[in-house]
Amino acid sequence: MTIDDRRTFLQTAAAAVLAGPAFPVLGANDRVNLGVVGIGGRGRDHIDELAKQPTCRIAAVCDVDQAGRERGVAQVQKLLGYKPREYADMRQLFADKEIDAVSFATPNHWHALGTIWACQAGKDVYVEKPASHNLFEGRKMIDAARKYKRMVQVGSQSRSIAYIRRAMELLGQGVIGPLYEARGLCFNPRNSIGHTPDQPVPSGVNWDLFLGPAPMRPFSQNRFHYNWHWFWDTGNGDIGNQGIHEMDKARWGLNRGLPRHVSSTGGKFVYHDDQETPNTQAATFDYGDSQITFDVRGLITPGEGDVRRSDHFVGNIFFGSEGYLTLDSEGFRVYKGRKREVVMDEKAGTDEDSPHFANFLAACRSRRYQDLNADIEIGVTSVALVHFANISYRVGRRLTIDPATWRIVNDAEADQYLTRKYRAPYVVSDKV
Repeated sequence: MTIDDRRTFLQTAAAAVLAGPAFPVLGANDRVNLGVVGIGGRGRDHIDELAKQPTCRIAAVCDVDQAGRERGVAQVQKLLGYKPREYADMRQLFADKEIDAVSFATPNHWHALGTIWACQAGKDVYVEKPASHNLFEGRKMIDAARKYKRMVQVGSQSRSIAYIRRAMELLGQGVIGPLYEARGLCFNPRNSIGHTPDQPVPSGVNWDLFLGPAPMRPFSQNRFHYNWHWFWDTGNGDIGNQGIHEMDKARWGLNRGLPRHVSSTGGKFVYHDDQETPNTQAATFDYGDSQITFDVRGLITPGEGDVRRSDHFVGNIFFGSEGYLTLDSEGFRVYKGRKREVVMDEKAGTDEDSPHFANFLAACRSRRYQDLNADIEIGVTSVALVHFANISYRVGRRLTIDPATWRIVNDAEADQYLTRKYRAPYVVSDKV
């Protein structure tokens, strides 16, 4: 068993046996009334997948952009034949007594505060990866989930995918011997985002609500929609975007928590545009008896090992005393001995998201956060590695970590990046 307490994969919703006023009592035939917050590309994926879940009813959609709300309403009507309620402000959604749970597909900087507010309002939460925008607020998410007895699932759907779970079980059983390294690859070439000027806020967009906890900035297309990933105010770069999936799997397979030392180097090379985060980044996480290494390459690059994902290379390589295991979206392969003979080749399934939503909805009924495949504490521990790597990159030096306190040792400059200066009233407080 790993430190994340490998859990039995729940494929069907369990009937609830509940007590007490702290959460709604759902009978075996009742459905979870859920609101989807953030109706961009990923939010529309949420609607598609949740519409397939027989134990869920999409009761509302919420977005700061009127166009997003309209798309969400139309999508629900097409898929399910009814019109959900719509909200521009998530706080109005949380005040809706008929809503049992919410799913968040917002930009990263809203994940923590939205989750905390939802927990305080008595809602269960499915929140997209990465769990948090910084380490402080991630730990506050854990506090809120436990204090208000909420189910909080992070959108690390790898934790619910059958072939990945099988690979992790094999690693834990010693299929390649004791592990000494887990390697994450995020070789995902991206185009330059160019430059976009400051301009008036488009009609129908509440820019104040979009920025929320982040500093007020003039509206610019590059800070809106998908490209918010590449600004420190709102995103965490590709290591916290696509990379967090591979980081989570690396930590899971290696069966480790927080490291003792972290170092990260790189830069934003070739392109001269508005992007702030690096497009090339290498990080090492030192556990003493083993390590995680991680590479982000946003420019043209060859692959490594046999890791693949359509036209780019995203996945993991696990190294043991007897061989290595490669894992990607196509499946996993086990190689043994110095001749690197293939002794196992398992193909991926076809469904990535549905099992993870089913697992979340089942836990909403069981009221046991231990039933979640990606409970908030798992998600925050994994994204802590992303945060430490980005901090090391930004201050330009190796960090020493105290795993017991989740703190950086004797580095006042680095400590500043553990949290942010929140813009009132969008503040993550120490007490939740």
